Amino acid sequence: MIATEENQLFDTDVTKLFGIRLPVVAGGLQWLSDANYVAAAAHAGIIGFITAASFDSIDRLRDEIRRCRDLVGDAPFGVNVSMLPKLVEGERTDRVFDLIVEEGVRFVETSGRNPEPYLPRLHAGGVKVMHKVPAVRFAKKAQAVGVDAVCVVGAECGGHPGLDLVGTIVQAAVAARDISVPLLVGGGIGNGAQLVAALALGAGGVLIGTRFLVAEEIWAHPDYKRRLLEAGETDTTLLLQSLRNTLRALRNETTDMVQTLENDFPGDLDKLMPHIAGKVGRVAYETGDAAHGALSVGQSVAFADRIEPLAQIIGHLEEEARAALNHLDAIRR
Repeated sequence: MIATEENQLFDTDVTKLFGIRLPVVAGGLQWLSDANYVAAAAHAGIIGFITAASFDSIDRLRDEIRRCRDLVGDAPFGVNVSMLPKLVEGERTDRVFDLIVEEGVRFVETSGRNPEPYLPRLHAGGVKVMHKVPAVRFAKKAQAVGVDAVCVVGAECGGHPGLDLVGTIVQAAVAARDISVPLLVGGGIGNGAQLVAALALGAGGVLIGTRFLVAEEIWAHPDYKRRLLEAGETDTTLLLQSLRNTLRALRNETTDMVQTLENDFPGDLDKLMPHIAGKVGRVAYETGDAAHGALSVGQSVAFADRIEPLAQIIGHLEEEARAALNHLDAIRR
C-alpha cells in the first residue's frame, strides 16, 4: 500500500525514508522472513526484510528477492543481513551485498558488526542502510560512519538484546537525545499505544518482530503459533550470557537444559551447540514442537492474541494508536 495524505496517520523521517504509510518496520526473522511475509508487510503499508541467512545459497536468495519484487509491485521491501560479530572462514556477506546491489534492492537491515566497510558499495548502488544495535553507543558509532538510519533494541526484544540489557523506554529516550539520523526503536513493542509512546520519546518509528510471528503469512506450523498465543510477558528467558551473546527465547525444555549447562559448564559452546543450533529451531517451526529449540521470542508475545493475516494485525496496531492519541487529547489541557 502506497502512503497517501488521506490514509497516513503519521508523517515521520522513517515514513519518508522508506516510503511507507505507518512508521513500522517488520524486522528480519531467521528462517521465517520470506517473500510472502515481506510482501504482506508491503501491502499493509509497512516495510519488511527478507532474511538472507535463511537461504543456503546466493542463487536461492536471488530467486526469493525476485519473487518478492513480483509480489510487492512498486511497494518497498528490503533484505536483512545479519553479519557475524567477526569475520569467519566461508562467510558470504560480501557476496550477499553484491547481490543486493545487482538486484536493485533499495533497503538493507544490517546487524552484528560495524557496517562501515560495506557502505560505499551499498550507497553507490542506491541502497539505504538501517543498522540495528542493542545499545545507544553502537548507534552513535553507526551514525558516525554514515548509515541512513539506526534501530536501537531494548532488553525486551526476542533474539539478541546485547549485554547491557537496558529497557526499550530508556534506550529510546537516550537515543533520541544523541541520534540525528532517522531512529527506530524495538524490543517488547506489539501495541499501537507503544508506537505512539516511541514517537513521543523522539523516535521516528518502531521495529516489530515477535508480535508478527502469529501472522498467517509466517510459514511456521500452526501449533507453534498456538503456543505463542498461550504465552505471556513472563514466558521468555535469557540464555548464552556465559558466551557474551545473550539470547531471549521462549521458555521450554531446551532453555531449561541450556541454563543448567551454562551453570555447570559456563562458556562451553561445544556442550551448548547441540541445543541452540539454528537447525533445531527450524525443526520447531516445521513441526510445531515448541518444547525444543532456542526460539527467539520477545516479551511482546503478550500481545499475540489470534492467528490472522498480517494486514489485520497492522490494522489493530493502527486502531490502538488512534485510541492512544484520543486518550492524550482527552487528558491534555
